[in-house]
Amino acid sequence: MTQIAQALRLSPLPILESRMLMQHVTGLSRVQLITRDTEVLMQTQLTHWNTLLDRRIHGEPMAYILGQREFYGRMFTVNPSVLIPRPDTEILIDAVLQDHAEQEQKRLRVLDLGTGSGAIAVTLAAERLIWDVWAVDVSAAALKIAQENVDTHAPTVQLLHSDWFSALTEPSASFDIIVSNPPYIAADDAHLAEGDLRFEPRGALSDEADGLRHYRHIIANAPSFLNDGGRIYLEHGFEQ
Repeated sequence: MTQIAQALRLSPLPILESRMLMQHVTGLSRVQLITRDTEVLMQTQLTHWNTLLDRRIHGEPMAYILGQREFYGRMFTVNPSVLIPRPDTEILIDAVLQDHAEQEQKRLRVLDLGTGSGAIAVTLAAERLIWDVWAVDVSAAALKIAQENVDTHAPTVQLLHSDWFSALTEPSASFDIIVSNPPYIAADDAHLAEGDLRFEPRGALSDEADGLRHYRHIIANAPSFLNDGGRIYLEHGFEQ
């Protein structure tokens, strides 16, 4: 018989990660893990625990193991078909909200290109309830995850299967804000073989070129979809 406390003590992972995995296995809160640490794990729980430990030991990101990641104060569903939302992208959200602080009660139209998990589109829609937010992605698997997050946090977001602007029709598809976190890692970047990136979808990380190919496409086509005075917001690499 293995108690919760014993399993945590024998875990080779950092204690925070071990506790997070144990909460996932048992359904207990962090406080309950302390107050009920003498409880014996059922065999199914112990098997699940060992499976999760093995996945993490082999480098799989915690977000994929747990199936969720916090972003801008909300919990988003994720899986290996989408990038894991990162704090860096919250800077993109801040920039949009700050630049349009005086327009938070105006019905602006927003387009998120390559939405992935929907983190950007959902967050903007949840922070500015009056804005009309659209989000597109070329990956049907990604859109499925995005739909889950839309349903949870911002049901008004409109999702569309599209290769960048391809499924949008003019002139009805015009926006005040276009935002994107496109694949911007160059094909020969060594980071693609390191850390969490090894497990994330390659097509959402790299343009399989110099890292700037998608920026060129977005910037060249965006004027046809921007209203007068509209703005584009793009996340990019720190050396770009």
